[in-house]
Amino acid sequence: MASITPEEKYNIISRNLQEVLGKEQIETILKERDLNIYWGTAPTGKPHLGYFVPMTKLADFLEAGCHITVLIADIHAFLDNMKAPLDLVGKRAEYYTQLIKATLTSIGVPIERLKFVQGSSYQLTPEYALANMKICSKTTERDAKKAGAEVVKQVETPLLSGLMYPGMQALDEEFLGVDAQFGGIDQRKIFVFAEKMLPMLGYKKRSHLMNIMVPGLAGPKMSSSDPDSKIDLLEAPEDVKRKLSKAFCEEGNITENGILSFVKTVLFPLRSMNGKTPSFSILRPEKFGGDVTYTIYEDLENDFRDKKVHPGDLKKAVTEAINGLLAPIRKWFDNDELRKLTEEAYPTPKPEPKTKPAKSNKPAGNANLPIDISRLDIRVARIVEAKVHEANPNSYISTVDCGDGDVRTVVSGLAKYIPLEEMQNRLVCAICNLKPGKFQGVLSSAMLLAGSSADDAVVELLQPPAGLEAGDKIEFEGYGQADRSSPEKLNPKHLIFEKVSVDFTIGAEGKALYKGLEFTTKEGAVTLKSLKEGRIR
Repeated sequence: MASITPEEKYNIISRNLQEVLGKEQIETILKERDLNIYWGTAPTGKPHLGYFVPMTKLADFLEAGCHITVLIADIHAFLDNMKAPLDLVGKRAEYYTQLIKATLTSIGVPIERLKFVQGSSYQLTPEYALANMKICSKTTERDAKKAGAEVVKQVETPLLSGLMYPGMQALDEEFLGVDAQFGGIDQRKIFVFAEKMLPMLGYKKRSHLMNIMVPGLAGPKMSSSDPDSKIDLLEAPEDVKRKLSKAFCEEGNITENGILSFVKTVLFPLRSMNGKTPSFSILRPEKFGGDVTYTIYEDLENDFRDKKVHPGDLKKAVTEAINGLLAPIRKWFDNDELRKLTEEAYPTPKPEPKTKPAKSNKPAGNANLPIDISRLDIRVARIVEAKVHEANPNSYISTVDCGDGDVRTVVSGLAKYIPLEEMQNRLVCAICNLKPGKFQGVLSSAMLLAGSSADDAVVELLQPPAGLEAGDKIEFEGYGQADRSSPEKLNPKHLIFEKVSVDFTIGAEGKALYKGLEFTTKEGAVTLKSLKEGRIR
């Protein structure tokens, strides 16, 4: 790329990134030669639309003359809380390789200029094993957990495998012989860890390039573990339409809008590749304003904020755009060989054989268990979307994510207390092991916990601390928690919740309490917005 200057190369490399660590080091290298960069991905869940963001950056790197290694991190996929079992990880690595090549080809990126490497090809060598032992000898448990906090699945009692993950990702920079590593901003703590640790082992410090994260359709980021927050790269057209129709997209709301964010972070950058002028069109009847085409994202955002663009029209346009992006990828996989690979990598779960329950002499209804907080499965949950009950304006029907893909419908009588906009995309506390039952004609599968003043004039949802995710635990000192692997479904006839909840109170500091014990999470206590006393129901 002799025709462009080192400064121009750096501008291409760094455009649309959220952060660069080691800018000066990159600029120095570019004055002497082209940059060597690696981007890695662990083959766990099926890749989603968010992958288009790093794909566009790989195109930028190639334009700037960079040499790029794509790491299919199969060992990392296994180490991350065994998200990919050993018997599947090999097939998933093949699946990822094919899908990434299909995606890059669909947007015009020349894959012959990329080097694809599988992690196990060098991470199982004696040299790498010795280096791994050295970095482990200099890494504390605290530093390993901190480095992987945004990437490695966090559990109460982490496995050693997950603690090894950040160190191995740091070592990959040395063993792949690169100048810089590229990844999402969620990798930042691992990147900072790598900059600290590699020089301690006698290796040079690398630079780090960080992309923005694509927000999910109903949450902070698009995630392979949350089926409702993302659209797979092989999603069927009708499923794309269904998921987009359910996505949260409140009229005039530009701050909590996964649909708009996707247009900004994926569609406009894709359509501006190779110096093209991007365009995004919304087609609608003349009586609703007629067709409109945007070449600047901010113009679309401003029109949506001013309610000149309706959510339904935006969803329709984005649905058509996504299906257009995915069509060539679906075609790539439309053959017997890759269909077989897909089934081998992500086998269809086999239904468990039905067996008759064994007879037991134990008292029915777990009558021998204590009636206390340990009987309730209380979790942090996220309201994906809430709407007013058509038959009762005093109630809401909410779609609630209870974690690990467990999405439920919940009916609550909160409409006369809490504005609808305050019910959207927010964290709440939910009881998740009540037996589902019809409430106002709708099957409700959980209960949202709320506090109220003594006269019921003020009602507020319990408020978990920031930084939590759907499915995180709520615990009580001295009490175990209901077993989620084989949860007890509480029969309403036994009034377990009613008997336990008589000891729920709101403390003077606005904290939710059970028998004086705080509702505790890994980020702190559960509180209420304004109530300083009252009851929880």
